[in-house]
Amino acid sequence: MVIPVRDDADLLRRCLEALGRQTRPPEQIIVVDDGSQDASSAVAASFGASVITGPPRGIATAAATGYDAAEGAVIARLDADSLPAEDWLERLTGALARDPSLAAVTGGARFLGGGPGGLRAQAATVYLGAYRAVLTPTLGHVPLFGSNMAFRREAWECVSAEVHRDDDLLHDDLDLSFHLGRSHRIRRVRGAGVGISLRALRPDGQLVRRIRRGFHTVVIHWPRDFPPRRWWVRAQTLPARTRAPKS
Repeated sequence: MVIPVRDDADLLRRCLEALGRQTRPPEQIIVVDDGSQDASSAVAASFGASVITGPPRGIATAAATGYDAAEGAVIARLDADSLPAEDWLERLTGALARDPSLAAVTGGARFLGGGPGGLRAQAATVYLGAYRAVLTPTLGHVPLFGSNMAFRREAWECVSAEVHRDDDLLHDDLDLSFHLGRSHRIRRVRGAGVGISLRALRPDGQLVRRIRRGFHTVVIHWPRDFPPRRWWVRAQTLPARTRAPKS
């Protein structure tokens, strides 16, 4: 379990409390503190998490550092503002266990706090629906969502030298989707949702920045991963290497 964090002590505490209630408890929790000025590291340590600290270098560096340090066969990822249901980890690891051809799985999300529940649900549907609608054809498969995903350690080891660790302008989960998806299968697990904060939609320009970062993440992978070319490579690679076994 890897959780990157920067100045999110209160939400991190909530996330770690939720992990303590999992039906399938994580064997290891690694919190990578990316230069926090608050009590994030102390909160993580108080829950028994392994804490990696360093100067602020961005979430891409923090996430990759955590993945490198993880020791289990499956590496799960949440953000500090993620609030997983009690069966969240069991659902993700169960999906990987049932299908050996899968390299990574991802789930959905709902927004927490602020406004009527119906509006929050609609906002989450639009936000994540647009994310998948745009990026699924771009990638040729469902994109990973960094607030809710898990992948096999061996899959990470295949791409760990390729991911863009030092580019703070990109979305690290989308970057990982590009690299893993070239020759590995990724699937969405329905029912494995988490709660996340509404700050992604704040009217302070954060949504615009997220869109710009998404565009940047896509184009830095071109021309190698230009959609038609990527689809062709996946069509030639996946059947031979990762086709699901017949039941």
